[in-house]
This record gives sequence, C-alpha cells and structure tokens, in this order.
Amino acid sequence: CICRNSVSDLLSIFKSERIPEGIPSPVVGKEAWNYVKVRDGASMFWWLYYAESQSADFRDLPLVMWLQGGPGGSGSGFGNFEEIGPLDRDLNPRKTSWVQAASVLFVDNPVGTGFSYTEKSDRYATDVAMVASDMLVLLKHFFTEKTEFQNIPFYIFSESYGGKMAAVISLELTKAVSQGTVKCRFAGVALGDSWISPLDSVMTWGPYLYTTSLLDDVGLADVGSAARAVQTAVEQQQFEKATELWSVAETVVEQNTNGVNFYNILTQDPEEKLGQKLGISAENFIALQVHRHIRPLHRQTLSQLMNGPVREKLGIIPENVTWGGQAEEVFSNMAGDFMRPVVDVVDQLLSAGVNVTVYNGQLDLIVDTMGQELWVKRLKWEGLPGFNKMKWTALYDPSSTGATGAFYKTYRNFAFYWILKAGHMIPSDQGPMALEMMKMITQQG
Repeated sequence: CICRNSVSDLLSIFKSERIPEGIPSPVVGKEAWNYVKVRDGASMFWWLYYAESQSADFRDLPLVMWLQGGPGGSGSGFGNFEEIGPLDRDLNPRKTSWVQAASVLFVDNPVGTGFSYTEKSDRYATDVAMVASDMLVLLKHFFTEKTEFQNIPFYIFSESYGGKMAAVISLELTKAVSQGTVKCRFAGVALGDSWISPLDSVMTWGPYLYTTSLLDDVGLADVGSAARAVQTAVEQQQFEKATELWSVAETVVEQNTNGVNFYNILTQDPEEKLGQKLGISAENFIALQVHRHIRPLHRQTLSQLMNGPVREKLGIIPENVTWGGQAEEVFSNMAGDFMRPVVDVVDQLLSAGVNVTVYNGQLDLIVDTMGQELWVKRLKWEGLPGFNKMKWTALYDPSSTGATGAFYKTYRNFAFYWILKAGHMIPSDQGPMALEMMKMITQQG
C-alpha cells in the first residue's frame, strides 16, 4: 500500500517536479492507494482519503466508497477532482469536499476504467454480476489490509450507472458480510441519479422535456415514438438492440431540442454536437454513446491532470496504462447488459434490511426524477405504502439563507432526496447541498 500525507502536502507534491520521499503519514490527513488483482489479467485501482475533520478522528466518521457511472467513468478522476475529493481539477482545496465528514474511497471500476486495466481483451466485465464479483475481491483485500476500517460504518455512494453497479455490489456484499468472507460494517447504499430502471428513464424523457418547454408537440411525438421502440426491445428481452435503440432515441432528443445537455437541461455544452462534426454516424452507436456519456467524464484538462501530475504522484501506474485509455472497451463490453433493470435487486436490499437511499437532481435528463419515481412506486417492499403516505420535508440550501435546496422523505430503511437546481452530477452543481445530504444519510445530520 502506498501512503502519502494529504491535502497540506498534496499541493506541494503536485506542483513539485518529483515526488518527495519519506513524507510523513499522520493519522489525520493520510491517504493511500493501491492495485488489487481481481482476476487473472485484470487489476483494479483504489484511492483512499482518510477523513480530515476539525472536530473528529477518522475512526469516529464513516467510510464512503464512491462509484462513478458510464460504465467507464473514473471515480479516481471525475468523482475525485470534479465532485467530492479534497482538491478540484485546478488543485485548489474544495470547500465542499466530502473528506471533511468521511473517509472517502474511490475505486475505478469496472476493470479497464480510469487507472484500472486489463491485460487481455477477454478480461473486461460483461454484466453487473461480474462487476460485483470483481468488487467483492477488491473489498476483501481492502478491509484485510486496512483493518482500522473494519468496524467503521461503510456506505456506498454512487452516480448514474455507478448506482446500478452499487445495487448489485451491495447485495453481494451483504451476503459476504453475513458469511464472514468480508469483514466490514456495511451501513447502506445511496443511489444517485442511478440507472436502476433504464426504460423508465427513456419513457419519461419526452414528458419531462415537454413540461420544461424543451419539446413542442411534434418533438414530443418523435421522442415518444423512439422511446416506444426501446420499450419493445426491452420487453422482448433484446437488450443489445435496446441499447442501440436507446442511442437512436437520444439522437431524436438532440435533433428536437437543438442539442439539450443530457446532464443538466439548463446548461449548454459546446461539445454536445461534436459527434456530428466528427462524423460519428448513428449506426456506430457505441462510438456515439462513448462520445455522449464517457467523453464528458474525460475532459482534456482532467485527462492531462490524471496522466501527468497525478500519475507521477501515485508512482505505481504501469507504463503501458493510460488513465481512461480502455474506457470505450469497458462501455462496449457492457452494452448487452446496459438496458437491463435492477429494480428487483433494490427490492431484495430493502427486504434484507439494508438502508437504501435514492437521490436525484431536478435538472437531470438522462436519469430524470420522473423516471426514478416510477420504478420506486413499483417496488414490492412491504414498507412502500407507508413511505407513499408520507409528506416530504424541505431542506434549506446551506449556501443560500432561506432558500429551499432539497426535499426528502425517509421511512424505515428507505429514503428519497429530491435535489433542486442540480443536474446529473449533483456534487458538481450543488456541492453544499450534496455534502449536507451525505451527512444526513450517514447519520451525521
């Protein structure tokens, strides 16, 4: 395990020409990173920041694992430097870093994501079951190596496709903990703007865009027709075809909205129409989807940071591994599993007593809140009627006195947070509110 002093020394480490040797590692402010070989020819990278709180020791604060979406998006990169890590991509301290209230573990998964890598083309994960199996190997290694975290509440937070992976991982982790094969105190999972029920998202794109004045009647009909084609493929269990038709539906959305940003409907992305300029045809749906949903997680400035100063700092990245270099292969190999729902897994988690939170950004299109509410209402969990009868509670925005920042409901072991003025990447759009939400979920608020 490689350890270095955190934020105070991190700036000097990044800005120096070489990595200083023998940097002290005090208990507070420490960080660590390493690789775990999860299968032959497949290695996963993790990066841990110990909590840096002014008022509490890290042993008195939770451990949060962050899983990025895609699949193929890197937690060590995007989640770390664009959302919740101690530094932003310009290496300035982040005021809303989650490290001030929890130890944070970033894992680049599935294999091939970020700094994780495969040595052979047949080693990529092809479904969430394989993703979960790999993660269980990593977590077993992590908690064996970092015994100080075995009795600390452990939460999995996720975003987008990371939520789909998190649900399945959480179910397998619950089994492993009960069997004693992984020693940790698993305390819950939080599913942020998560791809739990892909079809519910696709089927609500039209109504959501229409009610926000981003589609007219003709556009609503066009998007609805494209969405129903996806629905037919899913109902016929033709999931790879459904993924391809999902790509078509997104193209129809772009054409009728003048290129709406799928991640935040109120922002314009100058790169949104780049696919057309690059000559990516609709037939090459994998390349098109990589452009739409993987490229935004690998902006040039972030890529330069990760493949430059960060790589130098870490000191363990193999020479032939480039951060994000296998992202397209990760996405391509998961295409057949992409449109499969995991609502039944969430039901199993709730029935097993696992604390489950769903949180969603008001301005997200790709996983709109309307779609999330649909699958939640179809849960078979016995507590659902009680949850549905409850009225939500307003939360004030920590950064704006008197302004409503979110609403939430919680009943037994299930909670739902509606985050206002936020898109798909909630911590990027509403950092103070996201931090407050994390504290509440981990029982600090």
